Amino acid sequence: MFRWNKAKPKKKKTAHVRKEPPKPYTPPDIPKFTKQSEKAKPKEENRVSPEKAFMDTFRQLTSCHRSIDIWQDFVVMSACSISNAVDKAESHYTKREERYMRIIKKYRPEEQKLFPELLAHFVMVMEENPEQDFLGKLYMTLGLYDSHSGQVFTPYHVCQMMADISMGDTLKEEIDRKGYVTISDPCCGAGATLIAGAHAAKKLMEKEHLNFQNHVLVSAQDIDELVALMCYLQISLLGVAGYVKVGNSLTDPIRNGDSLENYWFTPMYFSDVWHTRRVVSQMMDILREERESDDH
Repeated sequence: MFRWNKAKPKKKKTAHVRKEPPKPYTPPDIPKFTKQSEKAKPKEENRVSPEKAFMDTFRQLTSCHRSIDIWQDFVVMSACSISNAVDKAESHYTKREERYMRIIKKYRPEEQKLFPELLAHFVMVMEENPEQDFLGKLYMTLGLYDSHSGQVFTPYHVCQMMADISMGDTLKEEIDRKGYVTISDPCCGAGATLIAGAHAAKKLMEKEHLNFQNHVLVSAQDIDELVALMCYLQISLLGVAGYVKVGNSLTDPIRNGDSLENYWFTPMYFSDVWHTRRVVSQMMDILREERESDDH
């Protein structure tokens, strides 16, 4: 029996293919969802500054009225609105409410709507840059000041320099002694000196971890009601506790027992901290009077 030797089939040579390592897994891109407010947010280059918005609204009103009349009515009505929202004293609440209604009725309905817009733009101006005398600067720029009486406001940067010089080591000592410091200006104008002083005190108090709203009291007075109310508006929006008196600081200065008719108290003045201080002060005055009467 013959066995045939079959030739083994030759293996085909295959080219060696180099295998590449697997690529790392990358998750699919997830679309980012933006909030509706972010979508609607206007581009920075197209944004109108609140200062320009204020002047545009102001010019709409001055097209049919004198600039000084619009300015005065805006200041008085804004002051009455802020005051009557927090100060319900019978000596002036009703009078200020009637004064507001008497002024606003002079204008047409479409003009009446512009005054709240002016106030809103003013609030935005002070929100973006609180370290300025916005109303005072604009009042002088528009030429609304009383040049016959020599009315000139101190530039704000000069007030800043004076505030930085005046606020020193005695500030902390005063707060430790009676709990707060009083910044007073008997000829306040639009309040540039008081604004600069409040910010200088704020910077020093922040180093001591103190809230300046609880430890700074502003006392102001001016014979010109218009500029005194301009001061009142600006320190109110800064969140400073204090008051402005309209009157002559030489013949009728601020003193205890005054009639409150010409006083304008800021909203922060009615906070719990300052209310408690007034109650304690009144109690101390009563005890002091009783002690003096016993001595006599």
